Amino acid sequence: MGGADKGLQNFNGVPLALHTLLRLGPQVGEVMINANRNLAAYESFGVPVWPDSTGLGEYAGPLAGFMTGLERCETPYMLTVPCDTPLFPLDLVERMAKAFALEGADFAVAAAPEEDGQLRPQPVFCLMHTGMLESLVHFTKNGGRKIDAWTAQHKTVNVPFNRAGDDAHSFFNANTLAELHQLESRLP
Repeated sequence: MGGADKGLQNFNGVPLALHTLLRLGPQVGEVMINANRNLAAYESFGVPVWPDSTGLGEYAGPLAGFMTGLERCETPYMLTVPCDTPLFPLDLVERMAKAFALEGADFAVAAAPEEDGQLRPQPVFCLMHTGMLESLVHFTKNGGRKIDAWTAQHKTVNVPFNRAGDDAHSFFNANTLAELHQLESRLP
């Protein structure tokens, strides 16, 4: 987004991060934000805000946020979602938790259809047990930085979001302001 803080860009007049909190909040018990700049703005949303504290370097990617979340999470399970995918399903947690439990998995990862109809994992939408912290520390200390390479080391269930009635654009992420405005135009 041209160097702008993505989470603070407006989506229908509401910052993306706050929109994500409002969409996710009813689906979970506790929420926290991982942010590395503009912390006071994020703190104004009324939930704990934690910057990366992992020693993985500046802008180390999503796994740095995963690690920070696992270090701070006070519940047995943690779900991660990005702020740049504002149309994620309202039943995301329910479906991921069900698959996680049924499969006895270490991870549940959302899988969404591509334009060609093939399901593609969306690894930032990830449900895990908080006991995965040690595995993540080991993975990153050995240079690992890709979510799917980490989850592939464990029992992972891909949760399809391609049922009749599922919005094919639920997992479309906005990396530019133009893409963000395109998503806004899809709303009724």
